[in-house]
Amino acid sequence: MSSIQVQGAPAIYHCYQGVLELLPEKIAEQQFSCGLLLHGEKSWKAAKRHFVDPGVPLTYLSYRHECTHEEAGRIGKTALKENSEFIIGLGGGKVLDLAKAAGNQTGLPVILIPTLASNCAAWTPLSVFYDQEGNFEEYVIFPRSTWMVLVEPNILIESPSSFLRAGIGDTIAKWYEADVLTRGLPTKAIPLEIALHAARLCRDTLLAEGSEALEAIKAGSVTESFNRTVETIIMAGGMVGGFGDHYGRISGAHSIHNGLTHLPETHSILHGDKVAYGILVQLALEGRPDEIKRLLPHYRELGLPTSLSDLGINPKRKDLIESIAAAATAPGESIHLMNITERDQVTTGIQQLEQWLEHATP
Repeated sequence: MSSIQVQGAPAIYHCYQGVLELLPEKIAEQQFSCGLLLHGEKSWKAAKRHFVDPGVPLTYLSYRHECTHEEAGRIGKTALKENSEFIIGLGGGKVLDLAKAAGNQTGLPVILIPTLASNCAAWTPLSVFYDQEGNFEEYVIFPRSTWMVLVEPNILIESPSSFLRAGIGDTIAKWYEADVLTRGLPTKAIPLEIALHAARLCRDTLLAEGSEALEAIKAGSVTESFNRTVETIIMAGGMVGGFGDHYGRISGAHSIHNGLTHLPETHSILHGDKVAYGILVQLALEGRPDEIKRLLPHYRELGLPTSLSDLGINPKRKDLIESIAAAATAPGESIHLMNITERDQVTTGIQQLEQWLEHATP
């Protein structure tokens, strides 16, 4: 077993209604005099009425719709030009990833305020980079963790339910991707045991309470199941990689996601939805049809995609399947950690899943 670097958590984390009241207090404690607030147009519109004046001047900067290295550089340069002493990232996963990247480039402390519970970006010390067309490029793990994460349920309850559903799909994958990487290890270090406990908690909590949380967000009512689902996605999901390192980050499901991003048909499909489909392909590659069968009723209840058709892809187009497989098995892809190295293996796995789905009980 190789060594594990633990980056378990941000320095400060809070999640409760009214949490943004902490902003001026925490900023005053650090004696900061000014900062930069990075946001998306939609996210700022949604969160503005919940935002609390931090008590110091802010430079407001809108991101340019994609998490690229160039955009992270632009944000960092702007922060330095404005003499900012901290960066606030307020928005979805791409905004948070850009704030983390800019913070690590500049050495400035970062405050993250998620407006969507669609992934664990608020917790993890990494960013996912794409090119200008939205094709996946790479993951970058940073040496510094985030200074402070403030999760306001009153903001998240007003977000579209589709993003919460995608967050559920992305976080269910934590168990399956960590399990396949650790199942054969003769011993497991304590940090890895913690990561696996968190991964199992992700799967079990979301399969049990995810549908109730989706009902809550559709009703606009903050409930216990909603809060538990949100913290499972953001906190428990982030702990899997934070304590498990390379054993708890990604494996097969995320490589399938990365392959899917190379098809224009999927660019409107949310990250977590593509990862959820990737779980089923990964299980097909593992030869585990019984586990696929166990998950299908949950997927249908949650509204997660189970087939190529659900992703807007014609399952009879073998060229598209081969394109997914080629990108999913590109050099450096995490699917290689499963000893899946050939595109033909993934092509066969996708086709096998489609065949199983044809015979699955509705």
